[in-house]
Amino acid sequence: MSKLRLGVIGVGGIAVGRHIPAFRKLKEEVTIVAVSDVNIERAKSVAEEFDIPHSYEDYRDMLSEVDAVVVCTPNKFHSEITVHAIEAGVHVLCEKPMAMTAEECQAMVEAAKAANKVLSIGFHYRYMKESQAAKKIMATKEIGDPLVVRVQALRRRKVPGWGVFTNKDLQGGGSLIDYGCHLLDLSLWLMGNPKPIEVTGTTYNTLSKQPGQVNQWGSFDHETFNVDDHVTGYIRFDNGASMLLEVSWAANIESDKESVTISGDQGGLEVFPFKLNYAKHGMLFNSEATWIPSEEDPGYSQAKNFVDACVNGAELVVKPEEALFVSQIIEAIYKSSQEKKSVQL
Repeated sequence: MSKLRLGVIGVGGIAVGRHIPAFRKLKEEVTIVAVSDVNIERAKSVAEEFDIPHSYEDYRDMLSEVDAVVVCTPNKFHSEITVHAIEAGVHVLCEKPMAMTAEECQAMVEAAKAANKVLSIGFHYRYMKESQAAKKIMATKEIGDPLVVRVQALRRRKVPGWGVFTNKDLQGGGSLIDYGCHLLDLSLWLMGNPKPIEVTGTTYNTLSKQPGQVNQWGSFDHETFNVDDHVTGYIRFDNGASMLLEVSWAANIESDKESVTISGDQGGLEVFPFKLNYAKHGMLFNSEATWIPSEEDPGYSQAKNFVDACVNGAELVVKPEEALFVSQIIEAIYKSSQEKKSVQL
């Protein structure tokens, strides 16, 4: 069987730090044949570093040479590039978030269905060992039906001071669309992807607009800062469950916190660190796993699942229809904050 010919579109930090190394580990199944970047010198440098045969300034010039691509561009271009690649007969793994708007996401879903091509989104938190363990527990109904989910994705004074993370025109937002999307996606997946029906949200950027920034991740211009650095949200679902969401790049808290907690009608589950909490025999129990199996890093598992789906028709861990829900909720939180009222979905 011939190897899957892979191209990488956009060769910034996420491509070089995660995707290219991950796919190189699958050398028996994949060969990376080309990279592209609007900065052609950057593309040539990465191609040389990883011994990739071809480099292009325009991604469209590579599509006839590849079977699949990884899209690692700013969010603004995710939908346009993905749709164009799929219509050219190419499978796509697109970095998170799926796109800037739900409408753009829908176009991606429809293109993949029409062309019968694989489309997955880079929500790599699903592949973490704690996440996989939690999914197994949820599948057994050990904690019953989810009632209330609490999600916190909080960083202390860590606004990314590099790349385009604080560029609203290119990214569509800040901490929520960049960072919070991961734990929002993970929690929805663990819940079984119920349909969101009402969203209330509030976004802030007061802290990052103050002069004299104390920031652990580089520097940025506080005067032009126009994306969210702290967000709260409340989501109701059609099955009666609800979610409390808090996201920040810059919270004034003691330390960073990543947490997904699911309270069900038969017990509770915490993902990071992985714990089970329940009441039985007239007593309260807290249970921790002493060992959780895991294959490799999440980036590798993500790459392997994508290749297996492209080559063998394996089921995707991250389906595009599920990623669309994430973008719908993010868009609704931004809209709710702007209009100062809840948004019906």
